[in-house]
Amino acid sequence: MTASERAHELVAKAATAADERSAFDLVALDVSETMPLTDVFLIASARNERMVLAIAEEIEDALAEIGQKAIRREGRELARWVLLDFGDLVVHIFHEEDRMYYGLERLWKDAPVIPLGIAGPNGAGGEHTGAAE
Repeated sequence: MTASERAHELVAKAATAADERSAFDLVALDVSETMPLTDVFLIASARNERMVLAIAEEIEDALAEIGQKAIRREGRELARWVLLDFGDLVVHIFHEEDRMYYGLERLWKDAPVIPLGIAGPNGAGGEHTGAAE
């Protein structure tokens, strides 16, 4: 079993929104084989707490535009690791220090990477491959 078409649509929209708010090290993982509650994890980093919150807000707004509202939100109080649950997609937005500490990519290293195919901020920079840089 692989991630649903809807999950791919959601992760593409969420990754674009995160990129527009200067998120970095974007990684999308297909966890549908081992995780019964969701299909895809999108993991992103931000340089500070304000950016973590801005990225989360941008993703929520972008997905609301296509009719997908968050089922659950966690971590906004401290803004070090914000989790947004959209059903088929779970978004993890980390302060860069916390991302290194928790290492979700290491925990889910067997999950297939979903290529994101988006350019860097404002269309500049290299392609995000979906792998941690």
